[in-house]
Amino acid sequence: MNFNVFAAMLGASLLLAGCSAQRPAPVDDRRPSPTAQPKLPVLQPVPPQGAAAAAAGGYVVKRGDTLYSIALEHGVDYRELAQWNNLEDPSKIRIGQALRIAAPENRVAAQAGTAPQVGTARAPGGIEERPLGPSSPGATAPAPAAADGSMKNSPKALRLPYSEQNLAALQRGEARPETRPEAKPEPAKPEAKPEAAKPAPAAPAVERDPDAIEFAWPARGKVTGTFSEPNNKGLDIAGKSGDPVLAAAAGRVMYTGTGIRGYGKLIVIKHDNNFNSVYAHNREILVKEGQNVTRGQRIAELGDTDTDSPKLHFEIRKSGKPVDPARYLPSVSP
Repeated sequence: MNFNVFAAMLGASLLLAGCSAQRPAPVDDRRPSPTAQPKLPVLQPVPPQGAAAAAAGGYVVKRGDTLYSIALEHGVDYRELAQWNNLEDPSKIRIGQALRIAAPENRVAAQAGTAPQVGTARAPGGIEERPLGPSSPGATAPAPAAADGSMKNSPKALRLPYSEQNLAALQRGEARPETRPEAKPEPAKPEAKPEAAKPAPAAPAVERDPDAIEFAWPARGKVTGTFSEPNNKGLDIAGKSGDPVLAAAAGRVMYTGTGIRGYGKLIVIKHDNNFNSVYAHNREILVKEGQNVTRGQRIAELGDTDTDSPKLHFEIRKSGKPVDPARYLPSVSP
């Protein structure tokens, strides 16, 4: 073999081997394809407990509140309020805490009662067919129908006053003789009387509450402060320390103590028709919680606790809202 030919063949073989070494071998990727990740639900912000309670008609504790003051403002017993909210210690409430201010069963019943009832009205029986005609002995029967189905409306009986013209017209057979209307005398006009002096308008009477019960004055003394909400939610009756304080109406003692700022030694009595009465600044309390009292019973001694002078601060509240005691007390104080 020629040496030149052999060298050429060897060079071509080396060139082909080099090209084969530079090409990568094909790779078969058998790894599983990535799966789509599930989308997480978007969490909505939860409203604070206080906002939910306010929306549901509850109450949110504010700075300065006590369970006793909340109960007074809503006209409920503080012990029931603690029971409705599972509070073992009535003194432990916190700002922003949501409180239920009505019994759970009452709220459920109230919500159920507001739902309208939808239904189909049905008559108690079928439709009864009755012929048209007089339903009573004094009713007028309808005019008879003619042979062709039309209603008869002639001839008509006429009553005419006697005169030669009317007689001649009837003899001639005229259906509608001319008649002259009878002249009617004009009614006499009443004589004009001089106008009497008008009485002065009476003073407007105080509107009476239809739910009012019989209240009596709780103490003797001069009224030094009248109802003017929000400054004064009741009456201030001045007196001497130790003067008797009487129950304004029969009821049950709902609260006694000093748990409400600004009232001193306080008594709250629950009455009928959602009324409560409040007696503040007492020197001594003579009744206990849960005790039934009668109207005029001595319940405390007038004092000056949490105030600057001996006096009784007296309130009447309806469903927890202060009302003017002057509308419910006798007009003359004892």
